[in-house]
Amino acid sequence: MSKRILVTASLFGATAVILGAFGAHGLKSLIDQNALAIWTKGVEYQFYHTFALLFLYLFAAKRAGKLVKLAYGFFTFGILLFSGSLYLLATRSILDIGFVNYIGPVTPVGGLLFICGWLSLFFAALKNDNA
Repeated sequence: MSKRILVTASLFGATAVILGAFGAHGLKSLIDQNALAIWTKGVEYQFYHTFALLFLYLFAAKRAGKLVKLAYGFFTFGILLFSGSLYLLATRSILDIGFVNYIGPVTPVGGLLFICGWLSLFFAALKNDNA
């Protein structure tokens, strides 16, 4: 489980850097400031939760249990839904994908998954005497 967490965090970290650079340099002239702010928010939350996954990796090395696995899943799918939906919403003016205009409700679901991930980590820490 620990290796999977580290691999996932590494992948999300690398893509956050790539997407951040792409937003700052490639999208700047293609989308408006409001859309760029949405893109940036997606990158920020991807980074925050990449760091959460890295911490979870260290925690899982000491104690890998059901709550750690849940936190991993919540953080991973939270990044995909929250940040992913923001990336799509930010670029909807240049994308020719019809469903993009209807994915706004996906973003809060991703946020809820983030909260569930943090709560899972909280309860895992309470259960662990070595935390």
